[in-house]
Amino acid sequence: MHRRLINAYPSRGASLLLSALPFLLILLAYLAGSEARLAVNPNDKLLPAFSSIGAGFSRMAFEADKRTGDVLLWVDTAASLARLLAGLAIATVTAGLLGIAVGLLPYMRSTFSGFIAVVAMIPPLSVLPILFIIFGLGETAKVALIVIGITPMILRDMILRVEELPREIMVKAQTLGASTWQIALRVVVPQMLPRLIDSLRLSLGAAWLFLIAAEAIASQSGLGYRIFLLRRYLAMDVILPYVAWITLLAFLLDYGLRLLQARAFPWFVEGRKQR
Repeated sequence: MHRRLINAYPSRGASLLLSALPFLLILLAYLAGSEARLAVNPNDKLLPAFSSIGAGFSRMAFEADKRTGDVLLWVDTAASLARLLAGLAIATVTAGLLGIAVGLLPYMRSTFSGFIAVVAMIPPLSVLPILFIIFGLGETAKVALIVIGITPMILRDMILRVEELPREIMVKAQTLGASTWQIALRVVVPQMLPRLIDSLRLSLGAAWLFLIAAEAIASQSGLGYRIFLLRRYLAMDVILPYVAWITLLAFLLDYGLRLLQARAFPWFVEGRKQR
């Protein structure tokens, strides 16, 4: 009997090897390109050798800056994570509460659906100068950009998820005498919390984008600030490790949210596996 590709699953070992394959190919391509450029020009800065990258990372992560006395990687990481987590927290709470209300209540849906659709179409980076004018160049404008950038994304997803809940559940709860408040708290909120984590995970990439953009324009610390500062000197031996570090932080945040979802809502994760 002919075996279809859609029914062919790799073994665990093969799956791990296939997962690592794209990363290995990128590393090999970089290594080949770096060696080729350095062979022509040993002082080439565009594709530094791995040894130079390691030295650059070590300098930023373990040596104190001569001017400030700070270890710059950790200072930048702390500043960026503080802004990012504040923005994510505000956006998640706002979008979660408003999304449940708009998705559940017809009057709220009629009032805000059109407004939310229009606001979601505004490019967040276009309002960054306005935020700097209103809030100044401090932390508030940077956090506000993250909130403005990802709240509409999470909000629209939450509204759709609430509307997708089976109508039978709502009817059964009302038949048993549940009030609107009880339906929201006991039926809708438990169903929406794991889905809210999904929406937050999908918004992480955009949140990092808005953070780095804000730091690049007006900041004195942060991962985005450091990258755009060092680009003036073509310091790829530091820029590349910073990019890799941001990627690792984003991966760890995503993994943490996935772990939280699995621990707090095992029924949701198991139900997804059985689909």
